[in-house]
Amino acid sequence: MNEVTYSFNYLVYNSIEELAFADRELLEKAKAATHGSFAPYSHYHVGAAVRLANGIIFSGSNQENMSFPAGSCAERVAVFAAAASYPDIPMEALAISAKADSFDVTDPVPPCGICRQAILEYELKFNNKIHLILGGQNGHVYVIEGMGTLLPLAFIEKGLKK
Repeated sequence: MNEVTYSFNYLVYNSIEELAFADRELLEKAKAATHGSFAPYSHYHVGAAVRLANGIIFSGSNQENMSFPAGSCAERVAVFAAAASYPDIPMEALAISAKADSFDVTDPVPPCGICRQAILEYELKFNNKIHLILGGQNGHVYVIEGMGTLLPLAFIEKGLKK
């Protein structure tokens, strides 16, 4: 038996003001996207913004449904819209933010497991890491290089072939 340890490095910024302009711009677009959220059940509004290699930015917000599996996360809304509109253009960066009706979201907002897997598909498709910018409405911001970093034992195509 062998024990394996997995760890990763990421950057922690004290606030959005410390970010490079392109990262700050994308996180601001993710924050703005929270206003399009439909969250009558959780009252937790998530926004995402993805920047393509051609510079075009797509935004998305979480869309809840009374039948919870029928809803969609902000990250997948933004990523799928970008992929459907520009299927041959790689995604360079993705920012995620959230706000809540009853409390301040000050911790960075990471993608859920389903979104991690969905976003990883586009890293694999283009063989490039997606630059992740994770923030709340204020407070610390995390910057992580690559969705694979957040999903170390991902389900990948190699597992589908003999």
